[in-house]
Amino acid sequence: MRPLRYLVRTPLLLAHVGLGLPLTVITLNPLLGKIPVGSRRLDQFMISWWSGTLVRVFGFRIRRFGTPLPGAVMYVANHLSWLDIELMHSQRPISFVAKSEIAGWPLVGWLATRAGTIYHRRGDPDSMSAVLGRVVERLRLGEPVGIFPEGGTGSGERVRTFHARVFQAALDAEVPVQPVALRYGREGRQDPGMPFAPKESFFANLLRILGNPAMDAEVHFLDRVEATPDARRRMAEESRAQIARALGFGDP
Repeated sequence: MRPLRYLVRTPLLLAHVGLGLPLTVITLNPLLGKIPVGSRRLDQFMISWWSGTLVRVFGFRIRRFGTPLPGAVMYVANHLSWLDIELMHSQRPISFVAKSEIAGWPLVGWLATRAGTIYHRRGDPDSMSAVLGRVVERLRLGEPVGIFPEGGTGSGERVRTFHARVFQAALDAEVPVQPVALRYGREGRQDPGMPFAPKESFFANLLRILGNPAMDAEVHFLDRVEATPDARRRMAEESRAQIARALGFGDP
C-alpha cells in the first residue's frame, strides 16, 4: 500500500505547500495578523490551520485530550519527531525552543523561524543561557513557549530524563508549566516506525512517514505544575511523571 499512499499524499502535500503556505505567510503580516477570528487573531488561526492540515496530509488523525492553558505558560513535552512542533501548533501557536539544525531543514525550518522558534546550539552552555533569557522575555510578554526537556528525540519506548535547568525560565517568569504527552500510533500504542532511525536524515524520515499507514497523532494536555521557588528539579520530575503516566508507562 505504500506506493498508493505516496500517490495520494504527495499531490496533497505539494498543494498544501504551494497554496496553503503562501496564504499563511501573508497573514503573518502585522497588519493582517491582528484581525480577530473568533477568540484568536488571524495569524494564530492560520498557523494552527496550516500545521494541523500538514499533520493530516501525512495520514494522521489528530486526537486532543485536555485543554491547553491560556496566557503565558511553558509547555514541556516528550520529543518523538519533527512533527511534534506542528502537532502542538495545530492546537495553539507556540514559540518553541529547538536545536539550531532545524533552521536549515527544508520548509519546516523556514516556517519554524517565521513562527518565532528560539534556536539552541547543542553542546554550547553559553547558547543555552541566552536561550533561557529569551524564553523568560517571551513569557513575561504573555506569550506561550514550548520546550522539549529531554534534549532530543527519543524512540518512544520511555520518557527520558528531563533536564531541570530549563524549568528555571518558568521560575524566573513566574508562570505555570503544563506537561504535554505526545504519541503517534494506534489503539494507544506508540508506532515504532515513527521516530528517527539511527543516523536517518530529515528528508529520509519525511519520506518514510509520508508512506506510513494512517495512525493517530495524540496530544495530551495534562495538569499544570506550579512554579515553586528553588524547586526546578521537582518541577521536572513531576512533569515527566505526568507524561509517563499519560502514555501508559506508569511512574518513571
